[in-house]
Amino acid sequence: MTQYTSDLLRLLESRGYIHQLTDAEGLDALAGKAVIPGYIGFDATAPSLHVGNLVPIMMLRRLQQAGHKPIVLMGGGTTKVGDPSGKDESRQLLTEEKIAENIASIRGVFERFLTFGDGPSDAIMLNNADWLDTLEYVPFLRDMGRHFTINRMLTFESVKLRLDREQPLTFLEFNYMILQAYDFLELSRRAECRLQMGGSDQWGNIVNGIELTRRVDGSHVFGLTTPLITTADGGKMGKTAKGAVWLNADMLSSYDYWQFWRNTQDADVGRFMRLYTDLPLDEIARLEALEGAEINEAKKVLAEEATALAHGRDAAILAAETARQTFELGTTSMDLPTVSLGGRQLNVMQANTELGFASSNKEVKRKVAEGAIRINDVAVSDPATLVAVGDKISFGTKKHGLIVD
Repeated sequence: MTQYTSDLLRLLESRGYIHQLTDAEGLDALAGKAVIPGYIGFDATAPSLHVGNLVPIMMLRRLQQAGHKPIVLMGGGTTKVGDPSGKDESRQLLTEEKIAENIASIRGVFERFLTFGDGPSDAIMLNNADWLDTLEYVPFLRDMGRHFTINRMLTFESVKLRLDREQPLTFLEFNYMILQAYDFLELSRRAECRLQMGGSDQWGNIVNGIELTRRVDGSHVFGLTTPLITTADGGKMGKTAKGAVWLNADMLSSYDYWQFWRNTQDADVGRFMRLYTDLPLDEIARLEALEGAEINEAKKVLAEEATALAHGRDAAILAAETARQTFELGTTSMDLPTVSLGGRQLNVMQANTELGFASSNKEVKRKVAEGAIRINDVAVSDPATLVAVGDKISFGTKKHGLIVD
């Protein structure tokens, strides 16, 4: 482990966030003597961010915990273009009204993780539409485009991936890396920003911004990336059979969010605690050393702490109690996901698909044949079996829902 002297880099290193740094010695020295404004960009493609965005969010939280200033940059402008990084196809274009709605919805997520205000280390949220929307095309090409070469841009992984797979890369998307670089230049001017952070797939874009800022303004700025976060079996973090694990409670219940963390693989518990919770490192070391059935207690701690950050402590406690009643006591709780009967007849197939437990009737039939679907803890033998108000539906051992009026 590198011996850093600043609280910031020691904190990031000890919790597993550092993958690449552009000038480790220079950033370490600056962080030890001044408040560093640092930013991460988030495009507003949906009303909520998801678990895959949590490491960047936690990076901004760590920045603030170490006494520095987080800048949340919302991509009101770049969302109109689309980042090709890690994508096989072009992003669906959104209207300005929809982007604005998404930004307003996403802000609530950050308010749980960061303290906003006017103080030296208080977080601020900016929108790159404020400068990108007013750019004039020809002057921008003349002033900024000359600092970028097509030769180098073609070597970026985000571009190579699309071209190697013979997927179209539009000129619109090709411009994304220039716009992101320009964001860093603007933030250095507007907010004295000195650090851009992001995932490892953003390294090329970050370096572009550093070089542009140096060439145009002569400013010395820094870049830091995190490693690609995967699960122990190599899966993509935050991807489940039901889709994205959203951070907004109106898109994924606190109980389902808690359950996602409770289902963490044994080998990931300690690493995820360091990345996604504020638990002290010595406590994490104790919990990740548990073996056998005891590791499940560590998973419950991970689930509660992660849920408390995203949804609040009360919601985390309620989710934990719901799980305890469902799994340990065999009772039901109204905090479980529900499907409304609404005066209609509803069978097991419909109930499970409406709850989101299964993606098709075929999947329900297969689970019924395996004896994996139960009503009130009794196995179902016929997928056409009707359900009633008050029934608890179990899909496997980890998915449970209630039938309500």
